[in-house]
Amino acid sequence: MHTFNKKSRLKDIMAAIAILILMLPQRIYSQGFLRAEGKRIVNGRGENILLRGIGLGGWMLQEGYMLKVYQEGQQYRIRERMEAIIGKERTENFYKQWLSNHTSKADIDSLKAWGFNSVRLPMHFNLYTLPAEQEPVTGRDTWLEKGFQMTDSLLSWCKSNSMYLILDLHAAPGGQGNDLNISDRDPAKPSLWESETNRRKTVALWKKIAGRYANEPWIGAYDIVNEPNWGFTNPEKDRNGTAEPKNEPLKKLMMDITGAIRQVDKNHLIIIEGNGWGNNYNGVMPPWDKNMALSFHKYWNHNTPGSIKGMLEMRDKYNVPVWLGETGENSNVWYTQAIQLLEGSNIGWAWWPLKKIGINNPFEVRSNADYDALVNYWNNKGQRPSAESAYRGLMTLASSLKTERNVVHRDVIDAMMRQPSSIESRPFVKHVLLDSVRINAADYDLGRNGYAYFDRDTADYHVSTGTQGAGNRGGLYRNDGVDISPDPADSTTYCVTEAQAGEWLQYTIDVRKAGSCNISVRLMSTAPSTVSLWINGQKRGNQVTVPSTASQNVWRAAEMGQYEMAEGKNTIRIYIDNGTLSLKDIVIK
Repeated sequence: MHTFNKKSRLKDIMAAIAILILMLPQRIYSQGFLRAEGKRIVNGRGENILLRGIGLGGWMLQEGYMLKVYQEGQQYRIRERMEAIIGKERTENFYKQWLSNHTSKADIDSLKAWGFNSVRLPMHFNLYTLPAEQEPVTGRDTWLEKGFQMTDSLLSWCKSNSMYLILDLHAAPGGQGNDLNISDRDPAKPSLWESETNRRKTVALWKKIAGRYANEPWIGAYDIVNEPNWGFTNPEKDRNGTAEPKNEPLKKLMMDITGAIRQVDKNHLIIIEGNGWGNNYNGVMPPWDKNMALSFHKYWNHNTPGSIKGMLEMRDKYNVPVWLGETGENSNVWYTQAIQLLEGSNIGWAWWPLKKIGINNPFEVRSNADYDALVNYWNNKGQRPSAESAYRGLMTLASSLKTERNVVHRDVIDAMMRQPSSIESRPFVKHVLLDSVRINAADYDLGRNGYAYFDRDTADYHVSTGTQGAGNRGGLYRNDGVDISPDPADSTTYCVTEAQAGEWLQYTIDVRKAGSCNISVRLMSTAPSTVSLWINGQKRGNQVTVPSTASQNVWRAAEMGQYEMAEGKNTIRIYIDNGTLSLKDIVIK
């Protein structure tokens, strides 16, 4: 006779429930490896994945412009010049702090909170293996734990946020192009294309990486050679390979890398890039692997269907996914346009970069006076600083890399994550009217051009037009087309400058009690100009003439009139009808 033990059975049930609970997060969050399925990138469940990502430019590989270094901007030259001023030991300390502070879990947590689902890691080979000329035994590879440890940490942060990590070889052994900053290339040494040893080491590095991460589904893909730019056929006239007709060495290397990866890793999506900064695929196709995607890079051109026509045609012809692996360095207007265009064609993207000195990225790294003096010297615009002041400036900069010390540009994030699908304008700063309120002119609403503000020079399209555009010519505070500069009368605050006829700014105000309000605007103009006021979509009153000011440092109050404002949400717009002027603030009382 079978005896039923209730206590034993209950323990079995509870144990089974516990196992199911432990398994549940994996079942919910683990979506399997990304893979190519026809023209789409899909997850393990076959669901279409539209990658929305950020590249961590400047972390493992510094590019001079991100540091305001415009003369000899390769990382190795920056380091050499740093050592010449502060010494080798202090330089080593700076780079230790740089690598420690630049990217942390807080950065990845922020990206997840903002709506991003992927991260692209630009890798410098010298954090993973020695340069060929430094190898103690020719033909062998010394593996360095630093790069792998950094990658492991980043992967753990991505996994905890259910975000994909795409590994990008940004600086290959020897350097993969004539645009020297991109790959930290020393032109005095053999390039990737001039050295069989460098190519062998590149293949070996990818095999090592793939062997380490073969079973990691949150590694989204291997982007195997970033932005090759090399003229193989006609190097004198086509240094960067934009017109290269065959690309035979590039194709061979990418096929060799693919073969090495597949020896140890059958799971991961492999991403390839064409010559000429990623866009010249002459002679490269068709694909040689069933799990492959094509990347292209897009900067400073129009966001029209024609600008991505070539990649869509390749996607259709070869039945292979396409991904925009790098783009950015422009205005919010350009960002919104580009993302609308891309996502309308089911093309995922990775913006560039997450942070640097400058306003057109989600995080801005603050510079400092000591560091500014150092880069002025490096850019041949100032005197050589003392070792102490240079070191102080560098270490302050390294400390400013930390997430909590970055400036968060909510306007950039909004332009990428909300504005592509919404024309709604929102307050940039909450303006509440009780008895009175003073609104800084630079704190106009958050939203698209033509809805939150209107500006005529909104972005840089110079690749398409041949003419350099600027967006925000002042380069401060916000990344729209509106020009924002330090107040000429008080450099610690901002003002809107060069506002031209036909342009306008909108401000949303929370009025706590309905009533009559007097509205004035402080303006500055070198010639007579006129402005007008709109409230809740209707023009109110007459144009107000702003006389020229005797000095550029004098603000003049323009009385716009007294108007009724309803309780709750109200919008006011300041229109520039004629002339060109600067705006300081709006006072409502």
